[in-house]
Amino acid sequence: MKRSMEVNFDGLVGPTHHYAGLSFGNEASTRHRNHDANPRLAAQQGLLKMKSLSDAGFPQAVLPPHERPHLPALRQLGFSGTDGQILAAAARYPQLLSAVSSASAMWVANAATVSPSADSADGRVHFTVANLNNKFHRALEAKTTGAVLAAIFADGRYFQHHPPLPSVALLGDEGAANHSRLGRYDEPGIQLFVYGKDGYGGGAEPGRYPARQTREASEAIIRLHQLAPERTLLVQQNPAVIDEGVFHNDVIAVSNEQVLFYHQHAFMDGVSVRDRLRRRLALLQQDFLPVEVPADRVSVADAVQTYLFNSQLLSRQDGHMTLVVPEEARRDAGVWRYLAELAAENGVIDDIRVVDLRESMRNGGGPACLRLRIILTQDEYRAVNPRVLMTEYLFLQLSQWVDRHYRDRLNQQDLADPALLNEVRTALDELTQLLDLGSVYPFQQ
Repeated sequence: MKRSMEVNFDGLVGPTHHYAGLSFGNEASTRHRNHDANPRLAAQQGLLKMKSLSDAGFPQAVLPPHERPHLPALRQLGFSGTDGQILAAAARYPQLLSAVSSASAMWVANAATVSPSADSADGRVHFTVANLNNKFHRALEAKTTGAVLAAIFADGRYFQHHPPLPSVALLGDEGAANHSRLGRYDEPGIQLFVYGKDGYGGGAEPGRYPARQTREASEAIIRLHQLAPERTLLVQQNPAVIDEGVFHNDVIAVSNEQVLFYHQHAFMDGVSVRDRLRRRLALLQQDFLPVEVPADRVSVADAVQTYLFNSQLLSRQDGHMTLVVPEEARRDAGVWRYLAELAAENGVIDDIRVVDLRESMRNGGGPACLRLRIILTQDEYRAVNPRVLMTEYLFLQLSQWVDRHYRDRLNQQDLADPALLNEVRTALDELTQLLDLGSVYPFQQ
């Protein structure tokens, strides 16, 4: 089999990026509520991360932002008239207007769950769009996400797309933020599904913050993606860490190939999770290298504050790995000391790369939130819409596009401005042509 690769598809920050504190359970989002945001800087920071990783040899691509404010949702809720009249009326409900204007689609780790062809019974890459039904502002994303993914991964010989699961509490699905994979890219691996609670109840649950992913949703995706039971593992996230602000598993753990980098308190039974993963990978004749971070070295609170685990763990050509962490991890003396020791002693994770994502971080999204990881064979990679793949030319095009269309200051009061809606639509109409996506937005249809 030809060598497969992991491609990181990063979400491009949208023009309505602002701080509304919409995500209960995400402490950074709540803490920065009503602060002024800088959409232009946010998008530029994301683009610089993509470009730096692409330049370092890591395959990189881009996913576009969504149309916001989302007027179809406001019309569905009884607002009527012209676009300007709808926005003026919605402005009397600031939290609602913020929700339909959220740029949260930039955190594409929540866009979908993706299983590589090496694991699926039909030999295709499977996508299930996340329903994100725990938060109203995120539940609005599924339709456009599905259209974008279908436009980028259009060849039915290689790609199978599934609609979101029914949008009910029983089947709460948060996408790849609660899903990861261990094993070599070009061989069958073990897919790890981490849920927060049993949808039917009866098990352990957090008491302060909601558990967004249900066991039943993960089980449904396993069936849809045609995954063999012996090559999947369902485990429960520790409810106690959810109550400390670990709203997704990717805030407390990250994996890549044979490595699982995770906090001591990430799972309900971390020892069992480690042992089961080791046994299952051994059956595939593959190694397992767990890296458990002790709580006495990095507390859960520090992990949430610095987003140490909301990092990208990337394989290099030399067989070693690079850990991409936010600037906030470097600024914490204890976390940075741990990372320096890890790079010196681990043997596999021997390079720490720091990126500045302040605008995203203040809304509760780090390096891992901004990317959807997709493992592709060479043939599958060639079947991807080439216009979304990061190159020097695309980086320049997107940077210039951001400079033309994005504001450098935005707050909640600006969301009712009809000029902002027109700016967004003009920008996105140009972007769909630049990326050759077709008509994926409601205003284009």
